[in-house]
Amino acid sequence: MKSKKYIPLVIILTFIFILIYVILAVKPLGKDYKYNPEWKININNPTIKNIVNTENQAYFKLGQAMGYFTDDGDISYFKSFPSKAAISDYYFAPYSTDGKPITFYDNFGNEKGILEAPGFPRFYEDRIYVFEPGGNSFVMADNTGKTLWSVENTIPITAFSSKKKYTAVGYANGIINVINNSNGQIDLSYAPGGSDYPVILGLDISEDGQYIASISGHNRQRFVLSKRENNQPKIIYHDFLSSELYRPTIVQFCKNDTKIIYNYEAHLGIYDINTKENRNFNICNPTNKPLKPFDVKVLSIEETDNLILALGKNEQEYTVFILENTDTLIGQFTFEAETAFIRTLNNDFYIGKDSSISKISLHRE
Repeated sequence: MKSKKYIPLVIILTFIFILIYVILAVKPLGKDYKYNPEWKININNPTIKNIVNTENQAYFKLGQAMGYFTDDGDISYFKSFPSKAAISDYYFAPYSTDGKPITFYDNFGNEKGILEAPGFPRFYEDRIYVFEPGGNSFVMADNTGKTLWSVENTIPITAFSSKKKYTAVGYANGIINVINNSNGQIDLSYAPGGSDYPVILGLDISEDGQYIASISGHNRQRFVLSKRENNQPKIIYHDFLSSELYRPTIVQFCKNDTKIIYNYEAHLGIYDINTKENRNFNICNPTNKPLKPFDVKVLSIEETDNLILALGKNEQEYTVFILENTDTLIGQFTFEAETAFIRTLNNDFYIGKDSSISKISLHRE
């Protein structure tokens, strides 16, 4: 009978416990990030301001204009080009397809040299490549334009990645070659396989050359992460994708080579090497509302200390997707433009849109 005295007390304590649990467990839903321009500059007929420190400037390319801007909102160099152009934070070169010698310049606009090999130049930071007509072969050049080494093939190049020590190349026949930049020799050659029709659609290599990530194949298309062990590739993770992609796509190492971001039709994937977790987001339908599916091509990926930002495009609509360090897609915003870019500089975020460049502050509302 004594136990009946404690029943009301037990009920009250149970109620209090449940109430405390609910209060502590319920967390507010994260709100979308909003963006506000801190400054905005127009690149039509800009005023050029000479600078000394190029560490505080970044390159831009919008339509038929290219150059460099600073974190203070100044245009430090501007040049229009009639046909094509290649640019990085170190070099730029306007060029045409008529086979004429190509002169390239540094980020102050000073002539650096003439590219010895004919073709189409590409600059990856301070590394210079020229892709030869036909799309099968390429050369690496020094800072005067002289050819250091060349890689020739009869199979079309379908994916490419450049880091300081290594260059990785993917081909239409499903082969990946890893090249040592110091001598142009192939250190590693392999095929990820796993599909009926082999082709490398996206590719990146870590700075130390130990990890190679790719999207490859048709009919059982997959994301593959390989690790070099005793100078042999070993597949340490793979995932069959939920859709078939029929275009080149982006695969990129981020966060000191601990994460890989990749894009396939209507999706953004992120793999964490440390946790071995792979997450996928439907970037066309993040709210799970009934929408007509469409492809979003991710053009570039930038990062700050806390965020990873991806710029996607569908027709004339651009979308910036925002991911936190928790590998969570936390926000996005969309705008229309003919041409656009995103950049990060000194941990700040910038958007280029047609004829303007804006420094953006990101915050939740």
